[in-house]
Amino acid sequence: MSKTSPAQFVRQVRQELKRITWATKRDTVFATITVLLMAVLASVFFFLVDLLLSNIVEFVLGLGT
Repeated sequence: MSKTSPAQFVRQVRQELKRITWATKRDTVFATITVLLMAVLASVFFFLVDLLLSNIVEFVLGLGT
C-alpha cells in the first residue's frame, strides 16, 4: 500500500467533509425530543414493572408469616 503525504491526507479529509449531508436544526431538535420522550416512557414503564414485581414478592413472602 502506498503511503499518503500529510498534505494529501488533509486534502482527502476536506473532500470527504464536503460530501457530508448535515442534519438540519429541525431534524436535530425532533430527534432530541424523541429520544427524551422515549427515555421518559421507558423509565415510567420500568418503574411500574418494578413496583408490580416488588408487590408480588412482598405478597409471596408475606404468606409464610
